[in-house]
Amino acid sequence: MTNVLYVGNALSKKGRTQTTIDTLGYNLKEFCNVRIVSKKRNKILRLIDMVWAVFRYRTKTDFVLIDTYSTMNFYYALVVSQCCRLLNKNYITILHGGNLENRLKNNPKICQLIFNNAFKLVTPSLFLKTIFENYNYTNLVYIPNSIEIENYTFQRHKIENINLLWVRSFSSIYNPKLAVDVLVDLKNKGHDATLTMIGPEVDGSLEKVKSYATHKKVDVEFTGKLEKSEWIKKSKNKNVFINTTNIDNTPISVIEAMALGLPVVSTNVGGLPFLVQDGKEGLLVEPNNSEAMSHAILKLFQNEEFVTLLTENARKKVEDFDWTLIKLKWQLLLQYNC
Repeated sequence: MTNVLYVGNALSKKGRTQTTIDTLGYNLKEFCNVRIVSKKRNKILRLIDMVWAVFRYRTKTDFVLIDTYSTMNFYYALVVSQCCRLLNKNYITILHGGNLENRLKNNPKICQLIFNNAFKLVTPSLFLKTIFENYNYTNLVYIPNSIEIENYTFQRHKIENINLLWVRSFSSIYNPKLAVDVLVDLKNKGHDATLTMIGPEVDGSLEKVKSYATHKKVDVEFTGKLEKSEWIKKSKNKNVFINTTNIDNTPISVIEAMALGLPVVSTNVGGLPFLVQDGKEGLLVEPNNSEAMSHAILKLFQNEEFVTLLTENARKKVEDFDWTLIKLKWQLLLQYNC
């Protein structure tokens, strides 16, 4: 079996949202020996743990997978990738950061150190694949984020009352405050709308949004972090999924909403138009515009035929993201002989 060391932020047991390292790392164990680092909460200790793991398992690793983001975690990828080079280990970067283009533009030499020397660059979105191709990177492989489609029961939704669902980590780049503004707009238009926001605190945004909702005199249900099964159960009583982010790639929460049959209304940023075709699989609006988002939501109100069109198309698209299909791409990449 292929031996894989997967390096990233494995912090779901520390109160953070489950990410690709948790799901993909687990799934790869079907056909690889997988070690995962790091679970350290402290950023410096986490980096040390990552570097030590590369050194410690250097003779027992065929590939190092490196989750690569566009924020400060970008520098984890830099340090770990150069350690791999020093030890002559093949590494694969998995491109997650919706704002990685800014890194390509503003830090070209650092990017070349990381990406030119990688065995492959795995991109979960055609959006990032296109961007990296524009910067003349050729060692790209498109492998979408996966879900296990059997765990997502498709449900048809009537929108007679508007019950909004937002699922994401509370971080400023995801603009959670916009969700509250959308709720205020809908109520000002005379709709008895509700909003549930699910996700853990990251950078103080959760407390800010709670205070903002109080200031705006609207009731918002804040659940904190929920296990996937819990938020899926809660989603059954919701009928519109909103994604308010300013920067994004291909968010798994949107893919999951599409699988569940929730109509998606999202900001038109990053990789979203590559995932959601506007007017066919969901609705896309300009970022940071509550009026535009509430207007899009009202297109769904009491329009069962339109909602059915969007949600059935969306479900059909994300069925191609089922792990039984995606794992074949990983097997091929990691040279696993079935």
